[in-house]
Amino acid sequence: MGLDVYLKRKYIVSYDEGKTFEDREETVFTSNITHNLNKMAMEAGIYQACWRPEEIVAFKAKDITPTLEKGLADLKQRPDHFKKFDSENGWGVYDDFVPWVEEYLLACHLYPEATIEVSR
Repeated sequence: MGLDVYLKRKYIVSYDEGKTFEDREETVFTSNITHNLNKMAMEAGIYQACWRPEEIVAFKAKDITPTLEKGLADLKQRPDHFKKFDSENGWGVYDDFVPWVEEYLLACHLYPEATIEVSR
């Protein structure tokens, strides 16, 4: 079991003289991370942004970007502190989480208007 995150956006497929249009949704980013990292995420202040964005009224990627930036900076500044939250079984460690947060943040910068969806 893990956390699946998706960034999705709509795009127009066809447009007819301003009267009708057809739009579709595309997934522009998807990623998965283990729930074993939730304590580390809490400590970094990014748990809700990643696992429960609806609780902080975050529906678009741009809504969580500042939180992810701050949390990622903290993760990078205090690696020894955050490694204390590594999962004992090895499924969910600092060295996997930081690159995951970096990728998610990059996607949020690339697609700020994308809608966030999570599956927990």
